[in-house]
Amino acid sequence: MNPHWRSFLESAEALFDGESNELLHFGDAAAELQAASTRTVVVPLTHLALIEASGEDAKAFLHSQFTSDVNHLGELQAQHAGWCTAKGRMQASFLVWRQNGRYLLTLSSDLQEASQKRLQMFVLRSKVKLTPLTDSALMFGLAGPQAGEVLADAGLPCPGEPMSTAMQGDTAVIRLDASRFIIVAPESEMAPLWQKLTVKARPAGCSAWRWLDIQAAFPLVTLATKEEFVPQMADFEKIGGVSFHKGCYPGQEVVARTQYLGKVKRHLYRLDSQVPLKAGDALHSPDNPDQSCGTVMTAAPSPAGGYAALAVVQSNYSGNVRLGSLEGPAVKANAVNP
Repeated sequence: MNPHWRSFLESAEALFDGESNELLHFGDAAAELQAASTRTVVVPLTHLALIEASGEDAKAFLHSQFTSDVNHLGELQAQHAGWCTAKGRMQASFLVWRQNGRYLLTLSSDLQEASQKRLQMFVLRSKVKLTPLTDSALMFGLAGPQAGEVLADAGLPCPGEPMSTAMQGDTAVIRLDASRFIIVAPESEMAPLWQKLTVKARPAGCSAWRWLDIQAAFPLVTLATKEEFVPQMADFEKIGGVSFHKGCYPGQEVVARTQYLGKVKRHLYRLDSQVPLKAGDALHSPDNPDQSCGTVMTAAPSPAGGYAALAVVQSNYSGNVRLGSLEGPAVKANAVNP
């Protein structure tokens, strides 16, 4: 993480996790969660990393590696993308957008170093340069009913359509959905941009953004869930993260066979729990005592009390799910796409 950015946020009363460098909160995590549910919040996305792919072969290279159709990704458009092993299991998930002829990729920060190193192995003689930008660019999440006003007051454009981007100088704004945006800005804009954004948007920690991800059914792959899921298990194709009409990529045969044979028995569910959950937690069902029936992908405290999560769960046993073991606490599972 950029040390100047961290120091700046700490001067604004931000508290960080000592091991992961993730921003926990700005002094009142519960109030920040409540604000995320009804008001407008701005979240420094310290749990995400940023990689730039540039060079004349960047488009072809990413298209050959990712599950989505990078060839048809237009300038100032964004899309979700998965990166699979040869067995069709997702080793990372990305938000990808095209900007000034380059491709920008966000992913979980705990996967950045290993993912970039492994991607580099496949570059070979292709004219592609992969550059980590996490230390030189700042990422903010902006969400809520006044998000458009906040952008305007900060002198930033508001993209008109979901999964599109707009530029103001070197700052990019990516619209995720009706009320959520990601802002990527150079370090030189750190202080003035933060001051403008926080006039109407309340600062909040990463838990607030994770809770918003859960409400939006966005399944982020992290180190805890690396190589756990075929994309369809996380309903990744339903957010545009998989193309079934493109050429080969790692794991393509498995992904296609899974789709056309209709053999997906596990899908994405929202969980409600009275006890804490975390990514990678195993789920069990007394109706299927021989093996785990699911895995938590993303979890966060809920503004309503308790905890919320996204999890991949075997549909046959979603009505009777327990956390950690057959004797663990019961959690309620609701299908994201029933």
